[in-house]
Amino acid sequence: MAISTNGTNGASKAGKPFPPGVHVPSLTWFLDDSNQEVDWDTQRKHLSFLIGSGLHGIVLAGTNGEAVALTATEKAKLVSITRELAVSLGRPDLTVILGCGGGSTRAVIEETKLAKEAGADYALVMVPSYFHFAMNEEAIVAFFRELADASPIPVLVYNFPGVSAGLDVNSEMLETLGAHPNIVGVKLTCGGIAKVARVRSVFEPETFCALAGQSDWLLPAISVGGTGTITGLANIYPRTCIDLYNLSIGSDRKAAEKAQIELAAVEWGFAKGGINGTKWVVAQYLGYPESSCHTRRPYPKFVDAKKQEWIMNIMKPLEAKEISLKKLAKA
Repeated sequence: MAISTNGTNGASKAGKPFPPGVHVPSLTWFLDDSNQEVDWDTQRKHLSFLIGSGLHGIVLAGTNGEAVALTATEKAKLVSITRELAVSLGRPDLTVILGCGGGSTRAVIEETKLAKEAGADYALVMVPSYFHFAMNEEAIVAFFRELADASPIPVLVYNFPGVSAGLDVNSEMLETLGAHPNIVGVKLTCGGIAKVARVRSVFEPETFCALAGQSDWLLPAISVGGTGTITGLANIYPRTCIDLYNLSIGSDRKAAEKAQIELAAVEWGFAKGGINGTKWVVAQYLGYPESSCHTRRPYPKFVDAKKQEWIMNIMKPLEAKEISLKKLAKA
């Protein structure tokens, strides 16, 4: 397909740059009742924990936040509560990103307007995939361009072929989309390290950035021009993830490599455990009600005792480090 850029690597781009660092896709907590309403008490506790940990940004209604199971009203409330808590905890400028989706371009545009009204800074958007058989490269690029033209907040492309029927936003498409003044970056949950390098070869990070979709390849991503990560592991070990980011942009390569290897081994628990396993183990570690850790149906509960023991053991190695980093922050 034809590639179009503004010829200046985005130097004249008007969009708000996406901030570097570690951003967490916050989990969404539900009551264990017939309607599985949002457990707003636990939600507030968790958001306060994340905000207080020093993370650079919070994603609401992402994949880990069970976006497809949430209503527009719930999404708006998540944003407004996060903004309220950020102000009360002394972080009024915290970056807040909302996962915006839908089966049509019109629906996604409406969610970006909702995001803006509720107080979000950016929209994280995946390719609509219900009609995946018709979504060729031209259709995907046209979708993001029309969306970005209409969105009142900057758009971050969310590339996750595993949950979008295999649809992949490739490097050529990203080069085209990165030239749009209201598209500021891409979250690569496809694990495409080469895409990070290719994005950086065309754009300055302040114009269009690439983020690792997990923290288990944060150091490699940073080494080829990435600017950070959006990682579910920060729901339980936020300070450890921030520490890895700081080491990755620092000069102590050996320390960064050691931290990356240790973190990657632990993140396998989230990768294999799934969202239900993630929520279960986070609730165990942070002392939330186990009754609130279940995903919205039909996603099954994480109730297998062997799997529970396995994920607890996988997560254990970073517990002491997280506690140590928390003590250092308070000192």
